[in-house]
Amino acid sequence: MPEDIKKAAGNAQSAKVDVSEKITELAKRRGFFYISNEIYGGASGFYDYGTTGTLLKRNIENAWRRHFLGLSDNFFEIEAADIAPKDVFVASGHIKNFVDPVVKCDSCSAVYRADHLIGERIGKNVEGMGSEDLTKIMRDNKVSCPKCGGKLSDARILNMMFPIKVGQAETAEMYLRPETAQSVYVNFLKQYNILRNRLPMGLAIVGRAFRNEISPRQALIRQREFTQAELQIFFNPAKVDEHERWDEVKGYVLKLLLVGEGEAKQFSCEKANTELKIPKFYVYHMAKVQQFFLEVIKFPQENFRLRELSKEERAFYNKIHFDVEVYLKSFNEYREMGGVHYRTDHDLSGHQEVSKKSNTIFHEGERFIPHILELSFGVDRIFYGVMDSFYRGDTDRGWEWFAFPPKLAPFAFAVFPLANKQGIPELAEQTYKSLQSDSKGIYDDSGSIGKRYARADEVGVPAVMTFDHQTMEDRTVTIRNRDTGKQIRVAIDALPGLMKKVMEGTAFD
Repeated sequence: MPEDIKKAAGNAQSAKVDVSEKITELAKRRGFFYISNEIYGGASGFYDYGTTGTLLKRNIENAWRRHFLGLSDNFFEIEAADIAPKDVFVASGHIKNFVDPVVKCDSCSAVYRADHLIGERIGKNVEGMGSEDLTKIMRDNKVSCPKCGGKLSDARILNMMFPIKVGQAETAEMYLRPETAQSVYVNFLKQYNILRNRLPMGLAIVGRAFRNEISPRQALIRQREFTQAELQIFFNPAKVDEHERWDEVKGYVLKLLLVGEGEAKQFSCEKANTELKIPKFYVYHMAKVQQFFLEVIKFPQENFRLRELSKEERAFYNKIHFDVEVYLKSFNEYREMGGVHYRTDHDLSGHQEVSKKSNTIFHEGERFIPHILELSFGVDRIFYGVMDSFYRGDTDRGWEWFAFPPKLAPFAFAVFPLANKQGIPELAEQTYKSLQSDSKGIYDDSGSIGKRYARADEVGVPAVMTFDHQTMEDRTVTIRNRDTGKQIRVAIDALPGLMKKVMEGTAFD
């Protein structure tokens, strides 16, 4: 862990509980997110996004679309059904392999995911181990029920998918998709032909996935219903060590935590290719993933890393696998936000075998099944990561606030009329409506100026405009910078141009 993070972690356990609880409470109060169906008691692992949270989430999703779909003119987004036939998941291996090890308390009947429980109790990463090995570790280390201290059962395997019956006769066995990826793979050949047989071809989905998690926890980090943003890139495996835009990134520096290393180290893309033997096609997209998190989402660089997974950790079909991890102060540790997976031809070959429909193509004189590079991200996790990273506690302002990057902020501006006379409210509302055409804003005319600033800061509004008596004399308004509290006086006619600078973060330079 970087030294600055160690210092920030200070009072580790009390701090993490304090921050996570404060964010969750503020999220509920200001309409970011809260437990779904709360009036009926809610259910673990399901959350709703309120008005403010939906705006923030859409801004994150749209930033993702602009960045990743902009990497190639042959990258497109599709939308597919959330429900698919059983054979789709037979072909993908989910029916057989999409399982978690679980244990049950003999006394209170509480159920836990065995590998997570071991990790929490003895600090050992045991993901990927079989049920017999997990049981032995629990027995050797006397791991008991966290709830009542009772004896735990032997670990057993449980499939994580949600089966459903479809049709009036309920004879068709189908499943809610546990990932969006398979929806892309079954569309591959159709879209390849529609897009005039070009490779590389990227198909993206931003949509829902469903997993029957044993112990959903940590708010949005682990849910049973969640949103993924995935880009599946189909390419010729013979060209995996090529990329037409390689020169753009070869000097770019990646932050990599390699297998067996205790600290993340810096490697230029060139060195990642030549010294670490990671193919150029993969490295190029790793660079673009890192740029998204550092330059678009603007996570602090010291809190970010790309962690290499060992053969034991990664899925058997992944030839190369780096996870995107961000340090969250809520939990005093790194959390996975996404991953870059070289899935080879495993998926298309599996669907070819089960469906009996060929995914073999003839491209540029060669016959092959394309390989897949998957860029996969948890939107809800990124959402929470943004709230965690840009949360500012109860500072000398007397209230909590969020320092969201302006382009992600749910509301770009707020308008406050400071008097209810002399035409001030009318001019303020007219200006507010004119600015609404380009970005979403808030109009607030109730309460003291301090309370209004607090409400705006709590939802991360980057710029607040106040209309006062001077406004009616010279048609200028005061603009307050959220992060510094600095104020400048600006002509109303200049506000559209200024708002563009606000979104770029240069308005108060």
